[in-house]
Amino acid sequence: MDEKTLDSQAMERLREELLDTLDEELELELEDETLVFPAGGEHPNIVESASALPRRVYFTELIRLQRELVKLQDWVVAHKFRLVVVFEGRDAAGKGGVIKRIAQRLNPRVCRVAALPAPNDREKTQWYFQRYVSHLPAAGEIVLFDRSWYNRAGVEKVMGFCNDNDLEEFFRSTPEFERMLVRSGIKLVKYWFSITDEEQHARFLARIHDPLKQWKLSPMDLESRKRWEDYTRAKENMLERTHIDEAPWHVVAAVDKKRARLNCIHHLLHQVPYQEVQHEEVVLPERVRNPEYFRTPVPLEMYIPEVY
Repeated sequence: MDEKTLDSQAMERLREELLDTLDEELELELEDETLVFPAGGEHPNIVESASALPRRVYFTELIRLQRELVKLQDWVVAHKFRLVVVFEGRDAAGKGGVIKRIAQRLNPRVCRVAALPAPNDREKTQWYFQRYVSHLPAAGEIVLFDRSWYNRAGVEKVMGFCNDNDLEEFFRSTPEFERMLVRSGIKLVKYWFSITDEEQHARFLARIHDPLKQWKLSPMDLESRKRWEDYTRAKENMLERTHIDEAPWHVVAAVDKKRARLNCIHHLLHQVPYQEVQHEEVVLPERVRNPEYFRTPVPLEMYIPEVY
């Protein structure tokens, strides 16, 4: 096979890989938008509004921003930078969606997601911030907190899992804790995803009626619907008392999921003074062929059935 034919095959393979990438993006969007409803019952309104972001524009911008995230990742590794991004907001506000798009093209050894479960009995006796400290980044790492130590000011306060003294101590300690992180060299970025009462209602209904999303609903989520105003008061108090110069809050208007994702990623990229890192040109070496090598055939019964 001549070199021209090999180049042609390589380009076709590259084209297929790019199409696979777009398929992955489309699959994520269909996961968000295609709902399977039973006959009858109350269904959320999923008709795309006239102001909705065109799909082509969304995909074009998302992939462009993800290319920049890869450059950011390279810079973080090269400069041994440490980045922490905190994502907070009401249930179904879209935190997980933007985290998924940020991490999607990045190296999981560099960028990892910390989504901690409820504390166990031992952790409840520790210093409140202790279980979060173990997830902080080392040099050349990015950590995305899908909820964080701010659970105390939100769900724990609203659901009565902490008392007033615990909450007051949290508000005294948190600014100092975060200043300590920043002084140590960590870049700390905090986002609050803001949605309306009506939008959360629609998204909860979507989860109820979509079998692929029902796992996202917990009894705590359902209880939060009844306590919307309590969460509002808790959020306002939290933002007021923990909005510090060293680590300010940034509010993301998140009723429109697509715009929220693009706006958040765009903003995050501007929080770090990254530049493109130059890499040596990668040259694929020739495969070494040993005439004595013999490949042992794999027994047919070891292959899985080719259903598709």
